[in-house]
This record gives sequence, structure tokens and C-alpha cells, in this order.
Amino acid sequence: MEDRETFDGPGGPQDLISSSFNQDTTSLSVGTKSGYRLFSVTSVDKMDCIHAGAECPDVCIVERLFSSSLVVVVSLSMPRRMNVYHFKRGTEICNYSYSNNILSVRLNRQRLVVCLEESVYIHNIKDMKLLKTLLNIPHNPSGLCALSVNHANSYLAYPGSQTIGEIMVYDANNLRTVTMIPAHDSPLAALTFNTSGTKLASASERGTVIRVFTIPEGQRLFEFRRGMKRYVSISSLSFSSDAQFLCASSNTETVHIFKLEHHNPSRAGESPTWGAYVGKMFTAASTYLPSQVSDMMHQDRAFATVRLNMFGLKNICALATIQKLPRLLVASSDGHIYIYNIDPQEGGECVLVRKHRLLEGDEEPQEEQQEEKELEDRRSLPPSNSPSYAATVVLPSTPPSSTTLTGYSDGGAEKGDVIPEHEFTKGPVCLDDENEFPPVSNQSN
Repeated sequence: MEDRETFDGPGGPQDLISSSFNQDTTSLSVGTKSGYRLFSVTSVDKMDCIHAGAECPDVCIVERLFSSSLVVVVSLSMPRRMNVYHFKRGTEICNYSYSNNILSVRLNRQRLVVCLEESVYIHNIKDMKLLKTLLNIPHNPSGLCALSVNHANSYLAYPGSQTIGEIMVYDANNLRTVTMIPAHDSPLAALTFNTSGTKLASASERGTVIRVFTIPEGQRLFEFRRGMKRYVSISSLSFSSDAQFLCASSNTETVHIFKLEHHNPSRAGESPTWGAYVGKMFTAASTYLPSQVSDMMHQDRAFATVRLNMFGLKNICALATIQKLPRLLVASSDGHIYIYNIDPQEGGECVLVRKHRLLEGDEEPQEEQQEEKELEDRRSLPPSNSPSYAATVVLPSTPPSSTTLTGYSDGGAEKGDVIPEHEFTKGPVCLDDENEFPPVSNQSN
């Protein structure tokens, strides 16, 4: 996943600085004033703390590589230095220092990418050797970039312009530029790849339109309208593991989930409906209306939404399969993670099923305890006569989807690729930490 947010604005707990999901959304990393914490998000009812690291304070970036013991940490006290740890052994693998502040870090099992304001560094993750430096890139003050989690399609995306929404797509395996996508009229605000690295979603600073492109061709596949009334700041985009859904969170109270499907025309022999008639009228009208109006008429709206009990707070969202059901996860700067059920058939308003506190502290306020009680009461209600949420997932009309996350190898490998031995293991992909990431000597750039 390419979802990380620095919680440096008002409204959040003072100890919480940043948070990010790992590449297959099985864990959440949280940077705090006292260090960092890693949580498992494989269960709805509990969030186990996997590790609490105190190697350095004021952690503004913390990225974990899948379910391995490799974690990358950047501190506010040393913002130009990247530390790579093996947290299970409590050892430092290596550290690198750069010419300017580190704004973001992205990694998969093949590459580690460090983004500065005007340069990008690409490392080989096996030995941390620096392979390529992209200098003099357009001014990128937020460190916006995305890296495909599929090692066979290790594509890197970053802004190609400071004034308009151009996307540069770079092949991090073969170290060459692939294409430039003219995605938006205004500067980019969010980027993310799907699991296989074959699709790229983007949003601009206006935050009204989200677009999805094919990779590496750069052809537009989908266009979704988040809203029209106001510009918003989109903080994260995330695909589901099967790339059938895309979620977007912003500084508003609403999280949107879009369904990636093409609408088929009415089949021959069907009796026309009023909706079909109106649709044909809109299609006909779009052929002679101005292009901006025509584009708006063809944009799809959200399939499902979540109304958060907050406004103006930064958050990141992710779609995950937890306990064989599709869920929406929202990690907020208020110090909580919220878990919602998604109805894959009907969409609509998602149901909050659990809220977990991310940081240790005093006893929860009384209103939070009341919310938890209401959630428990709702979960204990007897089932109604209508089909249950679980039943909707197995209806015949439901497109086949994986109930387990396949990680970075979803798209397969090309002929000639070197496949690590752990690719052939059965069950969840786990690194052999002792062999995959031996300690290497400290280096700096």
C-alpha cells in the first residue's frame, strides 16, 4: 500500500505523528513522540501490538516491509537520515544520510525508494546498494510518490510538474522512464498502484475527480467524481486486493469507495425503462456539449460511503480482507483506527463494527465508552429476515474475489525474473529474515 500520513495538524493527540499501512494491509505502523509501534490488523475484535520500538524519538516515517522484520524509520530529530532495522533481533541493518530532508519512503521486496523535495533515490533492498538517483525532479514539497508492491512490476510514480497534474512513471527494475500521464489540470495530491502494478489511481489538489489509468500504457480507464460543492485535500487512495474497489479519504467527514466496473448497455430484447431512456438522452446530449460538461456527465459517483464523526482531521484509509470479509480501515489523527463493513452488492452507507485506540493513555472518555457499548449491542442483535452481510458475499452474482491477500506477487513474474525462494512457500508470504536481510555496513550518500 502507498498510504502514509503525517499527523502534524491540530486536533490529534500530541504523541501521534504519523501512520501507514504495510503493502498487503495486514499491519499498521504508527510513529509517535517516543518511537514507533506496529499493530496487526488481521482481526476485527482486537489489534495486537507486534512491536514497540524506542530506538529513536519523534518518528515521522515508519514503513514495514510486508510481514517481515524489516522496518524503515525516519525521525524528526534527524530528518535527513534513514535507519533500517530488524526489529525482531533489535539490530540496525544499515543507515543512509541524504542531502536534504526525507519526505517519504516506499518499498517492495525488490526496491527501496527515498523521496526528497527535488530528488528520488532508488536502492536495491537486498543489499541497500544505491542503484539510481533521479535529480532535479519538479518541486515536490510533500514527497508524493507511489511504488508498486509487485516486484515483477516495480513501477514508480511521482509528479512530473509543479503546476499541473502530470505523472511520471518510472521502471524501478530496469531503471528507465516508461511514460508521462497528463492526469489532471491542477497539481497532484495523491497516487497509488493496485496490488499487481497494472493500474494507477490519482487525484489532484482540487480533490473533486479521481482517475484510474492502465500501467504501463497510461490510458484512462475510469473517472470518479468525489464531489462538486467544494475543493478538498485528499490524503489517501487505496485499491482493494482484487482491484475491484478504490477508496479515498480527505480532510472532510466522508470516505468514498468507488467500484471499478464498466456499465454495459441494455441487452437486446429488454423493455426500455425510464432510467435507460434518461441515460440515452444524457449520452446523446454529451456529444454536442462542451468537453468539461460532457466529462462530468460520464463520471461515476461513489458506490459506498462512510461518515466519520470528525471533520478537518487527517486520516488514511485502506481496503482489506479481514476474517474473509471485505472491510474499510480508517486510521485517524484522533488516535484511533475505525473498521467498517462494506456491502459488496449494494454499497451505500458502511457500518462501523469496531474502533480501536492506537496509543496507550488514560481511560477512554465516557462518550467513547458509550459508543463501544452501542457497537456491542448492535453486534449482539438477533439476525433479521433479510440476507446477512456474509451471505451477500457468496451470492452467485458476486464476482469472484480472493479471500486472502496475495501480496506483491499477484501479477506474476516475467520470464527471466529471479524469484526468491520464499515465493514458492505455501501459505502467507513470509521472509526468512536471517537469510534475506543480513546486517550490512552503514553507508551514506
